[in-house]
Amino acid sequence: MTDVRSTPTVKGRHVAAGAAVGLTYRIVLRQLTSRGRIIGLSLLALIAPLSGWALGSANASLDDAVRLVASVGLGLVLPIVSLVFGGAALGDLREDKTLVYLWLRPMDRWPIVVGAALAAATLTAPITIISIVAAAVLTGAGHGIVAGTLFATVIGLIAYVCVFTLFGVWLKRFIVWGLAYILIWEGFIAQAGAGVARVALRKYTRSILVDRTGVNLKLADFSLTTAVVVPLVVAVAALAIAAWRLSNQDID
Repeated sequence: MTDVRSTPTVKGRHVAAGAAVGLTYRIVLRQLTSRGRIIGLSLLALIAPLSGWALGSANASLDDAVRLVASVGLGLVLPIVSLVFGGAALGDLREDKTLVYLWLRPMDRWPIVVGAALAAATLTAPITIISIVAAAVLTGAGHGIVAGTLFATVIGLIAYVCVFTLFGVWLKRFIVWGLAYILIWEGFIAQAGAGVARVALRKYTRSILVDRTGVNLKLADFSLTTAVVVPLVVAVAALAIAAWRLSNQDID
């Protein structure tokens, strides 16, 4: 193991923050863009529009449509796709021992984290936004649910990708821990009460959907301002912690 705090950097001019973000973005985007990963996650995301089509065919109510988007789209497709891309953004580089090549370049650590998160978001966005919004459209429940779904998905995407980028930096088995958070914490434990749900991103995306549609959902009672601001603050904090962790961990 090499202590990165004492590792000498490659000689040369310090890489500017913007250039460092761009360099990391290109490297991570290329590393994340594998045919199998994209096809597999796209197939998973098809669950949302197929469910929306089935519901729309049955002339379901707005309440049913909102519950479907909240559970299948915002509760399953969005966090899982974000986990795979966000966690792998730096987690894969760390596990295959290639993160050291970025580390040895004369640049700050926070641009590495920001560039990686942007790369993960670039691949997460089309898969999740298209499928979840399509599900809302196919329910036939009106334009209100479509706009609310788009808004909630974008805010949730930013937060989930940043949080799972932190998982990839901090945890070796980021997929296991991420699934535990999504399926156990958000799926079960957070349903126990409003206090516990405050640390579940799902509650904030559901609150946005409720605000935009007027449909009542369990544990989705935040104001629109809170439901938007808190996930964005969490996203910034996650990237800051990830940058700090990257600066203070050992890299092989």
